[in-house]
Amino acid sequence: MSSPVVLITGALTGIGRAAAVVFAQEGARVVVSGRRDKEGRELAAELQGLGAEAIFVRTDVRKDEDVRNLVDQTVKRFGRLDIAVNNAGTEGLPGLVTEQTAESYAATFDTNVLGVLLSMKHELRVMLPQRSGSIVNVSSAYGSVGAGGASVYVASKHAVEGLTKSAALEVAGTGVRVNVVAPGTTDTGMLTRFTNTDENKAALISTVPVKRLAASEEIAHVIAFVGSANASYMTGASIPVDGGMIAD
Repeated sequence: MSSPVVLITGALTGIGRAAAVVFAQEGARVVVSGRRDKEGRELAAELQGLGAEAIFVRTDVRKDEDVRNLVDQTVKRFGRLDIAVNNAGTEGLPGLVTEQTAESYAATFDTNVLGVLLSMKHELRVMLPQRSGSIVNVSSAYGSVGAGGASVYVASKHAVEGLTKSAALEVAGTGVRVNVVAPGTTDTGMLTRFTNTDENKAALISTVPVKRLAASEEIAHVIAFVGSANASYMTGASIPVDGGMIAD
């Protein structure tokens, strides 16, 4: 399809924003979502400036009614949904297992896991009758390995990997594909908040085999490929884009 309809959650910063720009540059019609109206409208205008049809729909992925509205508004405007990028996420509260609470768990899992579940639920509601569509969930290299001091975040990304593989099996053969892209250490605001200090960030970078951070655009190009028909035989896959982290 020359101008697919692409929906992106968590699109206002970092990897989500970069993915929106890449899809717009490739000629897609783009629906961006997030919780901040001003930044959302500005991003939609930027994408329109690139020649793309683009709209912003304010969405909190933790709320079923918000996600339902997001998908409904997408179909109302463009008539279909071809690619969904479920990118909304939070780093949560770093700290030892012994420091975590029910509240810190919920604050991370409600966005990172429930948000992906609700998004897929409503995206598949549209894609299955179409008998076509591609869902790309954004996980993390920490969806495959552990990390001391980040147990709840790591657990949430393992859950995204499991949700993705299970959903892919449920819809296999329908024309709908479901995959994961798993970034490593990427130069985003989330990473800056997570590491907290320049020293911590430098220490984390030193553990990456390629010895640098990824740019958001490097992750976005992989998302665009996995979402596209060029990856038509790929489903239930987890694609690491991590500078060698999980190979080490």
